[in-house]
Amino acid sequence: MTDARGSDGRIGETNARRAPGTPCWVSLMVHGPAAIHDFYGALFGWEFRPGPQQLGPYARALLDGREVAGIGQLPPDRQLPTAWTPYFASDDVNRTADTVRLCGGTVGVGPLDAGEAGRMALGSDPAGAVFGIWQAAAHLGTAVAGVPGTPAWNELLTYETTSVAKFYETVFGFELDPETSAGRDRVTLRLAGRPVAGIQGVGDALPRDRGPHWMTYFEVADTDASVELLVGLGGHVLTPAEDTVHGRVATVADPEGARFTVVRPPR
Repeated sequence: MTDARGSDGRIGETNARRAPGTPCWVSLMVHGPAAIHDFYGALFGWEFRPGPQQLGPYARALLDGREVAGIGQLPPDRQLPTAWTPYFASDDVNRTADTVRLCGGTVGVGPLDAGEAGRMALGSDPAGAVFGIWQAAAHLGTAVAGVPGTPAWNELLTYETTSVAKFYETVFGFELDPETSAGRDRVTLRLAGRPVAGIQGVGDALPRDRGPHWMTYFEVADTDASVELLVGLGGHVLTPAEDTVHGRVATVADPEGARFTVVRPPR
């Protein structure tokens, strides 16, 4: 993790069209959305209203009336793992999806229209990590950042960074900034010099039931208090809270097993 102040680096409103490649939205597909709405509503203060229904029941999470994330319902006959998925902005989702395929990735859903909101696709990189592509129309993406309850960062956990980083560089135009410290396999993804996401190679430390996957960080006011609340709401702690150069972080899971990280950035 490099910067926990929101994908655009500012605190407050972010409701503007993003440059291609910018992380612009996070979405979660679950089996029981009503219970998950209650969980995240209590944890982050989110409220919910209906969103596009092209992929089934879907709701947008709002913080003080501003959109921050989406939660949809998996088809009842699909026993897929629940996971937070980042969406990256694109000016042409069809062209981006073609590039994904040409670079060895897979497009599993779309491209398709999401009503008047925009156009989207779901893909996976050559190692299997799933991500979204978003071409904005009426819906520009996450409308606020840099406050508790908002996405703060996205980090890809994968086997090794070299080949996967080249994939994202080609598809989204990222600048690659490898970490030079000994013993770490990590690359920061930048746009116009600004850090927007990260890739961390962890080798065999990847969870066997997950494989390579994107991890979403959500900002909180107090990491320890949020973890305590999460456990009381039926969530699980995967990595206990610890202090890092990027703030106090803990990796957790919601009641359906979707993993995410909570972070209180340095003050």
